[in-house]
Amino acid sequence: MLELVVISTLNGVLFGMLLFLMASGLTVIFSMLGVLNFAHASFYMLGAFFGFQISRWFGFWPALLVAPILAGIIGAGVERFGLRQVHRNGHVAELLFTFGLAFAIEEVVQIIWGKSPVDFRVPSSLDFPAFTIFSTNYPAYKMFMLLVSVAIFLALLVVLKRTRVGMIVQAALTHPHMVGHLGHNVGRIFMMVFGVGTALAAVAGVIAGPALVTQSNMAGLLGPILFVVVVVGGLGSLPGAFIASLLIGLVQTFAVSMNGSLSEVFGPLSPAYASTWLSDIWNVTVAQIAPIMPYVLLVLILALRPMGLLGTRET
Repeated sequence: MLELVVISTLNGVLFGMLLFLMASGLTVIFSMLGVLNFAHASFYMLGAFFGFQISRWFGFWPALLVAPILAGIIGAGVERFGLRQVHRNGHVAELLFTFGLAFAIEEVVQIIWGKSPVDFRVPSSLDFPAFTIFSTNYPAYKMFMLLVSVAIFLALLVVLKRTRVGMIVQAALTHPHMVGHLGHNVGRIFMMVFGVGTALAAVAGVIAGPALVTQSNMAGLLGPILFVVVVVGGLGSLPGAFIASLLIGLVQTFAVSMNGSLSEVFGPLSPAYASTWLSDIWNVTVAQIAPIMPYVLLVLILALRPMGLLGTRET
């Protein structure tokens, strides 16, 4: 039992930090620009495929550096030549634009790399057990993923809260005209924020690609959970996204590892209910409902605290 708790906690924290790495860019973009980017998970997918292709040519470490830069440049171009043009038509137009962009990116990925998973492998320099706990070898690559996620979280906090660049970026959101009068190019600031946000998603794609499955529908699998993270944490709140990511990661990981059901706790139902829908509910295990746990948490948070855990505006 103790082994199950320790391993599930490690895996839950790791999955939570990976979610945060993806959701941090979405949160930064929303908090700075007010844009809820539906195509954010697509940039995570782009990062994974760029990382796969570059790693085949030059190795994993150049891919970890170059792939996010490429995705960031594409993201900056999307803001400059797409979102900025539709911004004058309101948030609905922005949502529709990013929604369509997500489909366009998926189609392009399928044309280039196909629909089947690609062979994106863990680099040999990290393909060994980091430590052994309860006879289980914990991979070094997972510890690497955890360290990268923590480092990016701390770097984001320092840049946004403690540096002049962060102050200018935050001021550009609330007082764009004042920042413009001080000589700063507000449009360029917004473009850079969007580019950095998409680059963060691409970093998550590069480091998650070898550990998870790199395929053309990976954005659709994780995209909805990203929005659960930012809503549960509070729209625009980076610390809130951090807490929500860890919470969802732990809840889902522990749920997957549990096989308990109502029948095991309270005993089997009477034979009179054997062929009814109540019997199905009575015998379903926690592991079977693990995929919907984040959405159950979302409903609870919206019912009890509509602005999210650390949000300052109602969702």
